Amino acid sequence: MGAQQSKSSPEAAAHENAVLDRLQSLKLEDDFVHVSTEKEALFNGAINRQPEKLAVEITQNWQSKLLADPKNRLALSALSSANPRDVLTNRAAKIADQHVFNVQIPFEGAPITNQRASGRCWLFASTNVFRVALMKRYNLAAFELSQAYLFFWDKLEKANFFLENVIQTAHLPLDERLVQRLLADPVSDGGQWDMVFNLVEKYGLLPQALYPDSWNAMSSATLNYVVVAKLREYAVVLRDLVNGEGAGAARLSATKDKMVREIHLILTLTLGPPPSSTEEFEWNFLDKDGRARTVVSTPHRFAKDISSQEFRISSSAIANMVSLVHDPRHEPLSLMTVDRLGNVVGGRGITYINVDMDTLKQACVSMLRAGLPVFFGSDVGKYSERTQGVMDMELFDFELGFNVQLYGNLDKAARLRVGESAMTHAMVLTAVHVDAEGKTVRWRVQNSWGTDVGEKGWFVMSDAWMDQFVYQAVVDPRFLARKVRDVLGKEPIVLPLWDPMGSLA
Repeated sequence: MGAQQSKSSPEAAAHENAVLDRLQSLKLEDDFVHVSTEKEALFNGAINRQPEKLAVEITQNWQSKLLADPKNRLALSALSSANPRDVLTNRAAKIADQHVFNVQIPFEGAPITNQRASGRCWLFASTNVFRVALMKRYNLAAFELSQAYLFFWDKLEKANFFLENVIQTAHLPLDERLVQRLLADPVSDGGQWDMVFNLVEKYGLLPQALYPDSWNAMSSATLNYVVVAKLREYAVVLRDLVNGEGAGAARLSATKDKMVREIHLILTLTLGPPPSSTEEFEWNFLDKDGRARTVVSTPHRFAKDISSQEFRISSSAIANMVSLVHDPRHEPLSLMTVDRLGNVVGGRGITYINVDMDTLKQACVSMLRAGLPVFFGSDVGKYSERTQGVMDMELFDFELGFNVQLYGNLDKAARLRVGESAMTHAMVLTAVHVDAEGKTVRWRVQNSWGTDVGEKGWFVMSDAWMDQFVYQAVVDPRFLARKVRDVLGKEPIVLPLWDPMGSLA
């Protein structure tokens, strides 16, 4: 400050040297200053290079060297004649993943369910959680709630939800990323826990015996093809109507209502007419003692009757359950939601509490110790084998077969960022094995792929696999610390619709 000259610092000297080096790269030609292209590219943080062709001679050289190694010739013989996953399966991992657990809920529910050729896992997982208290209440040996009933109303609600989004985004260009994402998947079979809540709150629940699966519920591809084709057609009509002249709100609503009614027709003819949520039904059944019983209720009342004196589970407890997620791209103890993700207009939005993996796992253990099943979401296709029902990071030795380390440079956060992983499947936890030091070792999983896979439908998941590929667990907030519960009062991080945490299990 003042009149004294400041001394040159080491940082300033380094900066001056950098400037001098930069000036030396300048060339004066024809009264113009020319900048070295290579220096400029590096200065801006990029490397100046031209795309390189793949030379045939190089690939031939690679192949010669590869086949000169006897190990590679053996690998060629094995891997080209069978599924590489079968060839590279680690037998020791299968043996280690025993169906032995020292913390298990006393009543898991039965039977093992089967979603068949549909993406309804979230409806099966959630109704498998709901049914436990009902089975105890009515003394049932086996029982299923109607997944098809919720499936019908979910499809209709999603159609309406989609069309409302089309109207709200009609001012955006058709090639806008948000518009294209909406059009890409208008009525997916998949869903999330908060979407189940919306359906049960509005339409209730029903025993499967009163609304069983139709062929199209079990194999939904053709139904989806027809409905999606119509919804995309409707989207064009609604966008033209909104952006045209003279179209008022009344005309827009009337047009949309006609469209939803047509979707209702398609669903009714393919899935069957569902019972009304407010009309009484009569459910006749035999309990596990062989006694004939009758329940008269409505879907709404039946959903409110989920309760059991033996378990602290009820319809109100289920309504208050929260979704914990482990998304390492974001700070723990942050609240997250996904823009325009849902099924019921005016219903509950998608809400996640982001936590570290230890918090998520300890909440699951607490639920299981209390005798409560846990709905969870994972990337089920990674390092899993459905025939024996094993999910384990050591299950396949890809490095042995291909001499490459899979995910060597991709951690969980990076896999989410580059699209290598996402939540793809919902299942239910019913047990865990904990070692002498209190560390979780493996988990028992109730799947919805029938009894022909796994251990009669049951899967086992290693704790390391859970760390890497489990993203969500739905738990009772009474098992969470106050600091975790308080996250619900924070302003949420709003993720875009195309974010991997917006994927539907």
